[in-house]
Amino acid sequence: IRGTKDFTSPEELYDELKKEIKKYHPSDDTSLVDKAYRVAYDAHKGQARKSGEPYIIHPLCVAIVLAELELDKETIAAGLLHDVLEDTIMTMDEMRAEFGDDVAHLVDGVTKLKHLHLTDSTKDPKDKNADRLEMQAENLRKMFLAMAKDIRVIIIKLADRLHNMRTLKYMKPEKQKEKARETMDIYAPIAMRLGISKIKVELDDLSLKYLKPDVYYDLVDKVALRKSERQEFVNNIVKQVKQHMDEASIKAQVDGRIKHFFSIYKKMVNQDKTVDQIYDLFAVRIIVESVK
Repeated sequence: IRGTKDFTSPEELYDELKKEIKKYHPSDDTSLVDKAYRVAYDAHKGQARKSGEPYIIHPLCVAIVLAELELDKETIAAGLLHDVLEDTIMTMDEMRAEFGDDVAHLVDGVTKLKHLHLTDSTKDPKDKNADRLEMQAENLRKMFLAMAKDIRVIIIKLADRLHNMRTLKYMKPEKQKEKARETMDIYAPIAMRLGISKIKVELDDLSLKYLKPDVYYDLVDKVALRKSERQEFVNNIVKQVKQHMDEASIKAQVDGRIKHFFSIYKKMVNQDKTVDQIYDLFAVRIIVESVK
């Protein structure tokens, strides 16, 4: 998932958003998204993030994540507007009048979810009450899904959390740990349940980065070593497998990837091994039309 590139202006980010939408959306009519951007831009004027950048950068990045998941224009408009009700003077009635019931419903749903937090998320993982915390986390996950009658509300919230995690370095250390724990306990499992692996993988890795920075950076150093060579290795395997499939007249889709940091870390913990003892750092997936 992109949306992390440094752009010199919100206008450039917005151009990136429109390009992303055009890749998959059958209609060239972007009037709803254009209007949402203008309203969000005006509503957040003068506001800044902890990083010092204009606040509008955040909803734009959220909208780009949604577009990369190929969501409808109403969801993207709601992504642009998701902080407007709480952070500006615009009311729910005004939003409904401007954007219709669908967009207003989505924004209202995301606004309500903001008030749910895992209050014990800063506790030490060695806490004897780990089972109780897991139960609390599970209950909160259920509450999230129950409150968001429209699944698009949850997806906007996941995109919102993803961009917040990408920019977590600007927060205080204790806040970083709190948000990372909450992300690992609540948001990543929800992304997994919804089958949105691109978000789930990145949330896991970013959480690990702030919860166990020593482990994370050690993995980065070791796994990223000769990364181009590793990628070339995977590409060659994919090429060979594809060649065998073609020679056998088997129609197949073959993909390869280098495994993400959190999955490697989990394997190290579960198998009590160092990263040097983990051999399956690569994965190749072959999709065919029948079991035979």
